Amino acid sequence: MSAFETIIYEKKDGIAYVTLNRPEVMNRHNIQMRDDMYQVLTAIKDDTDVMVAVFKGAGERAFCVGADLSEFGTAPPPVVARQVRFERDIWGLFPKLKQPLIAAVHGYALGSGVEIACFCDIRIASEDALFGLPEVSLGMIPAGGGTQIVPRIIGVGRTLEIFLTGKRIDAKEAYRIGLVNLVVSREALYSKADEIAKKIASRGPIAVRCAKEAINRGLELTLDDGLALERKLVRLAAKTEDAAEGVRALMEKRAPQFKNM
Repeated sequence: MSAFETIIYEKKDGIAYVTLNRPEVMNRHNIQMRDDMYQVLTAIKDDTDVMVAVFKGAGERAFCVGADLSEFGTAPPPVVARQVRFERDIWGLFPKLKQPLIAAVHGYALGSGVEIACFCDIRIASEDALFGLPEVSLGMIPAGGGTQIVPRIIGVGRTLEIFLTGKRIDAKEAYRIGLVNLVVSREALYSKADEIAKKIASRGPIAVRCAKEAINRGLELTLDDGLALERKLVRLAAKTEDAAEGVRALMEKRAPQFKNM
């Protein structure tokens, strides 16, 4: 386990666990958390032993309630800030991770809390989860990719309604509109996330990463280009020992059927 000031990072059996760890302020996302998160995401990205990562929030009240506004007024000058953002752009780093990412969301998920969850591939919410993007009501707009990633998940109309009105979405509504994949009890949240993570980790790593790349990159391409990408990734996955083993297992399973024909 590697401990940071604002994040707990653990790795076990091919699964990385990332816990936002500022429970005293409901896991508000501050500059230190940005720096810690950048290191953690980079570690996951470069670690071939990590098959899947699970993101969660410490404490009982929240996954993450957004940016720490108390740091306003203490930020570096604009030129320095731009350079730091370029060097430590966690929002640009999230999409570069080839491993599947799972968000286990409980309590409040506001602002950048929603953005972190939406950069994950699978989102599981506890029944007490409450989602919101209040930036417009504060005279700002989301700064962590929310304007781009959220409409890709729930569509433009629903995104604009949430952004412009500041309405909050409970877990049931989040599931209905496709913001989350699954809603479970608070007690079952982490065990369900772990169950899904272990199932993914048991699959062939190349096939898992190729499937994620084909789907995510394909959405940004024309159909013809997307199909070409799929063919390329199919050939890559087919060359692996996992694919060969999968074919052998399938043939052995079907062998009795062929004998009876």
